[in-house]
Amino acid sequence: MKTLIKFLIFILLSVTLLSQNIFASEKIKIGLIVPLSGENSLIGEKIIKSTRMAINKINDERVEIIPKDTKSNPIDALKVSNELYKEGIRIIIGPVFNESTKYLDDLKDVTFVSFTNKLIGNPKNVISAGVNAISQVQTIKKFNKRKNLSKSIILIPRAQFKKEIEEAINKTKIKHKEIFYYDREPTKLTKQIEELTKYQIRKNNLKFEIQRLETLSFKDKDKKIQNLKKRDTLGNINFDSVVIADFDENLKSVATSLLYTDVSSKRISYITLNQWFDESLLKDHSLHPIYFPSINKDNYEIFMNDFKNAYGLDGDQLSFLSYDLIGLVYFLIYENNFKISKKIFYKKNKFKGKIGVFEISKNTITHQLNFYSIEDKKFKKIF
Repeated sequence: MKTLIKFLIFILLSVTLLSQNIFASEKIKIGLIVPLSGENSLIGEKIIKSTRMAINKINDERVEIIPKDTKSNPIDALKVSNELYKEGIRIIIGPVFNESTKYLDDLKDVTFVSFTNKLIGNPKNVISAGVNAISQVQTIKKFNKRKNLSKSIILIPRAQFKKEIEEAINKTKIKHKEIFYYDREPTKLTKQIEELTKYQIRKNNLKFEIQRLETLSFKDKDKKIQNLKKRDTLGNINFDSVVIADFDENLKSVATSLLYTDVSSKRISYITLNQWFDESLLKDHSLHPIYFPSINKDNYEIFMNDFKNAYGLDGDQLSFLSYDLIGLVYFLIYENNFKISKKIFYKKNKFKGKIGVFEISKNTITHQLNFYSIEDKKFKKIF
């Protein structure tokens, strides 16, 4: 009897050790679909290099990243994703471009963690991991509350991402006075900003006030008139801040138009979206200060430096994001006892990456962002 018990214990231990060895050697396969040929091949190359950096950091031999070439089009994105699916892969990082997600709902059992920051119109199995409009507007809302700004004008261009901004405003319930839509064409824009700021009315107010004072007789009359003549307009404006939902030269055009209509950033707060630390904005000091939400600047600079040292190439926003996405997916799989399932992106969870904090809930990713100002020719962290 004792011999039988010992034998059974031996068998049980052997099975346990065997299963542990099998588990330890079992590969955790994650797909990666990016452009590796064509005009966007450099983007894909940098993402793969960044992925390699992340895998080295994780240092788990079980993790295997299997890259495929989307050729920057939706048909090839579906084709290579189907190849990965046949290999048993159920989580794929990518694609890079929103257009390439078009047919991915054909693979309903696969979860795609895409690089896009667009939330509207994606297939149900595509999770946007980019820094989306909701994350940015939520951070602006936090800043406005700190600064007691409640009468914001939200300026939205008539552009493709208009609906994303509108959705973010609705979701975050940010306090604002008005939403104002504008055209990016310079002559139309200037006229529209003049109307928004009641520029001609305030300009006429100044003219009529000077004329009125000239008919009166009082002490320091000439001095007061001369001071008024140095001004461009007279009269209050009925908002305390503007949120300019634009980028690059378009952002500068809007801010310059506001300055032209005598509504400077010294008078109200100029706030915009994530500018990824565009250094050209440092030069336009007449527009400063400008405030914006963004990723962790210190981590961004460290990553760029490490990437350059490792590969002799300049990193970019997508390579920075891809580094975090490898860590995010690995973290969620780890939290799920190394079982890959759709549920890992549905459960409420948080992951601290280089970008900042990823918040995961109901197959949606948002980010806890930092907030910065551009002033004195520098980027300054506010929170």
